[in-house]
Amino acid sequence: MELSINWWAVVVSIVAGMAIAWLWYSDWGLLGPTWRKLTGVTKEKSAKGGNSPFAILALSIIATGVTLAVACSIAEGFFGDDSVWLALAVGVVAWLGFSLSTLAQHNGFEQKPARLTAINSAYQLVLFLGMATPIGLLQQ
Repeated sequence: MELSINWWAVVVSIVAGMAIAWLWYSDWGLLGPTWRKLTGVTKEKSAKGGNSPFAILALSIIATGVTLAVACSIAEGFFGDDSVWLALAVGVVAWLGFSLSTLAQHNGFEQKPARLTAINSAYQLVLFLGMATPIGLLQQ
């Protein structure tokens, strides 16, 4: 089995991931104001944080893109299939096994609102699927 990664697909997935994060959490985005309210992260607190949260976001999304591409390549070798559907399945399995399970544990023990867990979990699912799509389409 050979590991085959289309780096252009990874770049496109990273751009998609950044766009999804921006649309989901920006102040004018889908859930940004609700997220701010539930977390207590005000615009002032965000400003004090400087650029480090954005650097962490960028590095995390880069890691997610590369990891999804590697996982898709392994799944393609195992199943002999390079369809976008396989990439989406890899995204769902990665989300369920790593993201949702970890987030639910942390938020449960930290007694965060269930609505916040739902917002962040749904974001992660959309992120994983949104990033897996270009990998599945361009990996072929």
